[in-house]
Amino acid sequence: MMGRERILLVDDHEANLVALEAILNPLRKTLVRARSGAEAMKALLREDFALVLLDVMMPGMDGFETASHIKRLDQTKDVAIIFLTGTESDPDHTFRGYVAGAVDFLTKPFDPWVLRAKVQVFLDLHRKTRQLKEQANLLQTLIRRAEADGRGAELVVELAGRLAVVEERLCAPGLEDPEAAKELAEQVAMARLTCDGLAEHFRPVGGA
Repeated sequence: MMGRERILLVDDHEANLVALEAILNPLRKTLVRARSGAEAMKALLREDFALVLLDVMMPGMDGFETASHIKRLDQTKDVAIIFLTGTESDPDHTFRGYVAGAVDFLTKPFDPWVLRAKVQVFLDLHRKTRQLKEQANLLQTLIRRAEADGRGAELVVELAGRLAVVEERLCAPGLEDPEAAKELAEQVAMARLTCDGLAEHFRPVGGA
């Protein structure tokens, strides 16, 4: 089962962090606080995050500068950033935010439903992107191994058998938990992509 995705909450005001946690707790993700841009960068370099909710107006390193640092580092450049702005924000903040690498903006005070919905969209996107990368890496590894030992066709059959087992589990009773069913469905999709990729790679030239 996949670990819980981490969301980094960056704001210099304690009350704002508490409010964000209260809104996002129902998503059952790991929420990590940072009270400054520098603290946020340290957290991002220690752990992997699916999403950053980043306040624009902070003393010292503001949100724009923090976002620029995040996007410059190979380790963190792919992390999605949602900027949090106040109603009194400068009109050009949106433009500056997108230039700095933001994927979306939210204005304080937040509508809890809108905030959770937007966060869930980017968490789903992060999960799918990660799975595609894992599938691509797995496919490359399997192809190298199969080419090295000459077991290409046998490997495809073996993988197809494993896929059938996962598909059987997906149809079995006891999967009332939507998250469990969703994860199994994603495993099936990844296995199917890998199996199809291997079959294509090892298909004889001119074969059907």
